[in-house]
Amino acid sequence: FLPNGSGRQFVEVVPNKIHAAGHAVKLGGVFVLHSNLEGLGLLHGFEYTWSMETKQAIRTGRHCVFKLHAHLVFVTRYRGKVFTGAHLNSLELLFDRVCRDFEAELQEFNGETDHVHLLVNFPPKVAVSRLVNSLKGVSSRRMKLLHPELVQPAYRKNSLWSPSYFAGSVGGAPLSMVKQYIEQQSRPD
Repeated sequence: FLPNGSGRQFVEVVPNKIHAAGHAVKLGGVFVLHSNLEGLGLLHGFEYTWSMETKQAIRTGRHCVFKLHAHLVFVTRYRGKVFTGAHLNSLELLFDRVCRDFEAELQEFNGETDHVHLLVNFPPKVAVSRLVNSLKGVSSRRMKLLHPELVQPAYRKNSLWSPSYFAGSVGGAPLSMVKQYIEQQSRPD
């Protein structure tokens, strides 16, 4: 891509160096105007980088940069109060594994005797409905095997979860507030 033959260079965006033709970037200590890069046909050979300290938890995909979080709530069928602390620990491990299969990240988890809260960071290629279906389906099947004592009280109609769920995009409220809310759930012993 570059005249020196290298395939990639990292470019620092310099926000206070604006020109009518576009923003300036810093390449090897030299400021280069955005339009100059386009004129050389080099713009698409560059990757823009920034400090992760200023941009919290921004993830990148092949063609995108994203920060998508969903607050999910699953309720047991008929709102049965069936979970103990051990059940919630197993659910957390199962949910984490399913999230990793979707290239998502379970950032926070907690629950009470009849419902669970999840805070999930997911890529834009993942449909929330598909993620939820896998989370609920896998956890229902695996919990039946891991905790047979749940079968009698929890698996009415052969299902652990209610067919409905709550999914909220998190962005308006700071993530710290949502995490605090989830952490304050009355988790059973």
